[in-house]
Amino acid sequence: MGLTKQYLRYAASAVFGVIGSQKANIAFVTMRGGERGRFVAVAACEHVFIWDVRKAEKVLILKGNKHEVTYLCPSPDGIYVAVGYEDGAVRIFSLLNGESNVSFNGHKSAVTVIRYDTLGSRLVTGSRDTDVIVWDVINECGLYRLKGHKDAVTQALFLKDKNLLVTSSKDSFVKWWDLDTQHCFKTMLGHRSEVWGMALLNQESRLITGSADSELRAWDINYLQEGREAGEPKEKKGKSLLDDDDDEEEEEVVDESPEERILSCKKAGSLLREARDRVVSMTTDAKAKVLACHGSDTVLEVFSVLPEDEVERVMAKKLKRAKKKARYVAHSRDHTVTSTTAWTSLQIAQVGPGRYCKCHVYPRWVDCLMCAGGELKVAMLLQNNTVETYSLKTSDKNPTGIKTSRLTLGGHRTDARTLAFSSDNIAVLSASGDTVKVWNRSTLQVIRTMACDYALCSLFVPGDRQIILGTKSGKIQIFDLASGTLLETVDAHNGALWSLCLSPDQRGIVTGGADKTVKFWEFELIKDEDAAQKRLTVKHVRTLQLDEDVLCVKYSPDQRLLAVSLLDCTVKVFYTDTLKFFLSLYGHKLPVLCLDISHDSALIATGSADRNVKIWGLDFGDCHRSMFAHDDSVMFLQFVPKTHLFFTAGKDKKIKQWDADKFEHIQTLEGHHREVWCLAISPNGDHIVSSSHDKSLRLWERTREPIILEEEREMEREAEFEEGMDKGDEPVVPGENKDAEAAPAAKKTIETVKAAERVMEALELYRSESRKMEEHQIACQSAGKHLPPPKANPILVAFGNVSPSRYVLDVIKKVRSSELEVSLLVLPFPYIPDLLSLFNCYVQDGLEVELVCRCLFFLLRIHFGQISSNQMLLTVIDELRINTISKVREIRDVLGFNSAGLQFLQREVESKEEIMFFADATGLLKEKRRKRKKRERAILTIA
Repeated sequence: MGLTKQYLRYAASAVFGVIGSQKANIAFVTMRGGERGRFVAVAACEHVFIWDVRKAEKVLILKGNKHEVTYLCPSPDGIYVAVGYEDGAVRIFSLLNGESNVSFNGHKSAVTVIRYDTLGSRLVTGSRDTDVIVWDVINECGLYRLKGHKDAVTQALFLKDKNLLVTSSKDSFVKWWDLDTQHCFKTMLGHRSEVWGMALLNQESRLITGSADSELRAWDINYLQEGREAGEPKEKKGKSLLDDDDDEEEEEVVDESPEERILSCKKAGSLLREARDRVVSMTTDAKAKVLACHGSDTVLEVFSVLPEDEVERVMAKKLKRAKKKARYVAHSRDHTVTSTTAWTSLQIAQVGPGRYCKCHVYPRWVDCLMCAGGELKVAMLLQNNTVETYSLKTSDKNPTGIKTSRLTLGGHRTDARTLAFSSDNIAVLSASGDTVKVWNRSTLQVIRTMACDYALCSLFVPGDRQIILGTKSGKIQIFDLASGTLLETVDAHNGALWSLCLSPDQRGIVTGGADKTVKFWEFELIKDEDAAQKRLTVKHVRTLQLDEDVLCVKYSPDQRLLAVSLLDCTVKVFYTDTLKFFLSLYGHKLPVLCLDISHDSALIATGSADRNVKIWGLDFGDCHRSMFAHDDSVMFLQFVPKTHLFFTAGKDKKIKQWDADKFEHIQTLEGHHREVWCLAISPNGDHIVSSSHDKSLRLWERTREPIILEEEREMEREAEFEEGMDKGDEPVVPGENKDAEAAPAAKKTIETVKAAERVMEALELYRSESRKMEEHQIACQSAGKHLPPPKANPILVAFGNVSPSRYVLDVIKKVRSSELEVSLLVLPFPYIPDLLSLFNCYVQDGLEVELVCRCLFFLLRIHFGQISSNQMLLTVIDELRINTISKVREIRDVLGFNSAGLQFLQREVESKEEIMFFADATGLLKEKRRKRKKRERAILTIA
C-alpha cells in the first residue's frame, strides 16, 4: 500500500488591524472599577472589542461566531452587553469575564436594533426581516414575534411606565404596540420616506423622529385616562399653542383599533438640522437630556433640553416682541401664528453655535453619556476605522467640544493592499493608501507606523532593516525601520507600479508597471553629503519593453526565468539573462492578476479575474490543469515554501489551499467578511497573514492536525445543509393564524432539530428499557422466582446508573431555554403520550416542576385536538390536572412563606440596629429626586 500525502490544517489565530467595524454601532460601557465614559464597545468583524480610550488599548475581547456583528446594546446595570449578528442571532455577554451564556435565535437576517427595558429583564430586537421580537432575558426564552412592518426595522424603544413599545422602520411607518395584547394599536403616517432614527424625550411625552430629509419631526404623546370607557367621547380640551392649525396633520395617525386607544400622538412641529441629507444615527443620553444626531456629512449636531425657567424667561421676551409686532398686523390669526412660532422655537436648544463638532472624516455611529457636573462625553466611530471621543460642558454658555482621545494606532485608515513577512518570520508588513505599518507577529502590536503613498506592493530588503514599497503613482519608496523614516523616493514608472519581486540572489529587485515596462534594479549603498553613514538605494540597470500593461512579475527561484503577466490575459516567460522570449501561457479569459512559481522552478500557477486557477509546466508551457477556484476574481496566489501546495485569495471572501500535484482542493479558510485583497506566507510556512476590505488583518497558524480530504468534503456538505436549514420557514403552530400580528419568537434551526432528535432518542431508550422490565417481570412470574435483572443500557450506566425516566428529564433540561418550544414542536405526536406520562411522574415526584409545566402547557396547546380526541390519554390528563395544580400551589406556598420570613428578618434587623436596607434607601432617594424634578421639569419644544 502506497503512502498517502498528509496535509496539515491551518486554523484562525487572531484578528487585528481593525479598530471598529462600520456595520455595528458604538456604545459606552462600564467595566468593573472603571470610571464612566472611559470604555467603549465597538464591533470588530465577528468579535466585540472593549477599548480603554484613555490608554488606547483593548481591555476585553468578546469572541463571537463566524457571522459579523451588526448591533450592540449594553444592559441598564452595565454588567452585560447584548450583541446582534448578521445571521439574526443575539448573544448576551458578561463584561466581568467576557463569556456568553445566553443566546437567542429568531431572526432570518441581520439584527438592526437591540434595546433593553428599564429593568433589563426584557430585550427587544428588530431585523432586516421586518420582524420585531421581544425576549425574556431572565427565563432565556422568546416571548413573541411582532409582525407589521414592511421593511427593515431601524429603531425600537420600550416605554418606562407603560407596557408599550414603539418601533420605526424603513417603510416610513412608526408603530405603537401594546405588549399586553401583542397588538399594534397605532400607526403614524407622517413621514414621506424612511424613518432612520427615533428618540423619546421630556419624560416620554415627546417623540422625535429623523427621516431622509433635514427635518427632525416632533410628536406630542398624550396618554389617555385608563378609567374612560371605550365608547365614551374624548373630553374636549383647549387648543394648545403647540398644536398646528393645519387640518392635514389630523390624518397623520391611523388608529388600527379605535376601541383600544391608549394614547394620542400628534405632530407638534419640526426642527431643522444644518445638514441637508438623511439622519444616519440618532441617540440620547440615559436621561434623555441631550439629543445627538448626524447625517452623512462631517457635522455632528447636539441638542439640549432647556429647563422650564429658562424657557419661560426667553418666552416672555419673545411674546413681548411679538405683541409689539402684532400692533401693525391687521388680523389676529397672524398674531397667534407668530406666538406659536416663538414658542416652538424654544423647546429644543442647539448646543453651541449651530454645530457641535466638524470631523475630518464622516462619522458612522455616535453615542453620548452624561457625567457628573454636566459634562457630556461623546464617542464617535468614523468611517475610516477610527474611534474619537469628545468632552463638552453643557453648562457653559457657548460650549465647544474638546477632543479627548483618538484611536488610530491599531489599524489602517484604508484597506491594506499589500502584505509581507520578514525573513525571520517575526515581523509583518502591511501598507495601505496612506500608511505602512510593521507588526510583531507574536504580540500583534504595531512596531512602526510611517506615512507613505498609495502602496500596491511591498517587500523586506534582505537583512530586514529596510522595506521597499511600490506605489500607485509609479514610485519606489525605501524606508528605514530603525529610524522609521523615508530614505528615498525613486520615480520608477509612469503608471501604477503593480508588482515587484526580489531577485533570488538578493542583489536587486524587478518591477512591473502600467507603462508597459519591466525594470530591473540593483541594491546599492551610497553616502549623502550631510550623512555619516551610507544608506540603501536602488540603481536602474535594465528595461524590458512590452506591448501591454504589466500586472505581475515573478522570478523563478533558480533565477533562470522571469514570468510577466500582461493585460492581454497572457503570461509571458523570458530568460532572465538575455531577456529573450521563452514561453507564452494563454488560456485565461480575463487578465491574470497573480502568479507564483514553485520552489523547484517546475510549476507556475496563475490566478485570473475569470475566477480560474491554471497550473502550467515551466519546461514546455503546457497547462496541467485548470480549476474553478473562487466565485469571484482571484486576487492573490502564493506557494507554500518548499512544497507544491499553494494558497489563493479571492473576492468571494475566502482563502483556499490547493495541491498543485494532485490538483485537489485541500481546505477553505473562512473568516473575512469582505473581499480578500492579499495574503503573505511566512518563510517557514507556519503562518499566513491576510488582508481584506473589512479593514481586518487575520493571522492563520499551521496546526499539527492532519486533514482527511473525504472528511473535509463531508463537513462542507453538512455546513451547506445546516445553512439551508437556518434559512427555513418559521415553525407553524397548529390552530394559529400564520398572518397574525403576533407569532412565536424562536425559529427552526439545526440546533433545535438536533435537540428534538436527542429527546426522541431518549424516549426510544425509555421505551426499550420499559419493555425490558416488563419482559423481566413476566419471566419472573412464569418462573416463580426472582431472576437477575436485565443488563442496563450503556448510556444509562455512563450517566451514573440513572433510571430511564430520569435520563429523559436530563436530556430535556440540557435543551437551551430559548430553543425548547421549537424543539418540542418538531417532536412527532407518537412520542407525546409517553412524554405526558413521564411529566405526570415528574410532577408527582417534584422534579423540575417549572420546566415540566412549561413543556406540558406548550404540548397541550399545539396538540390539543389529538390529545382531547384520544380516549387513552384522558386519565393521564386528569391526573396531570390534579397533580399539577396541587404541586404548583405547594411551591407557591413555599415561596410565599420564604418571602414573608425574609421580610420578617429584615424588620428585625432594622429594629435592632437602626439601619435601613439598600432597597428602601434607594426608594427614598428616588422619591426625593422625583419631587425635585417636578420643580425643575423641562418643557421641550422644537427649534
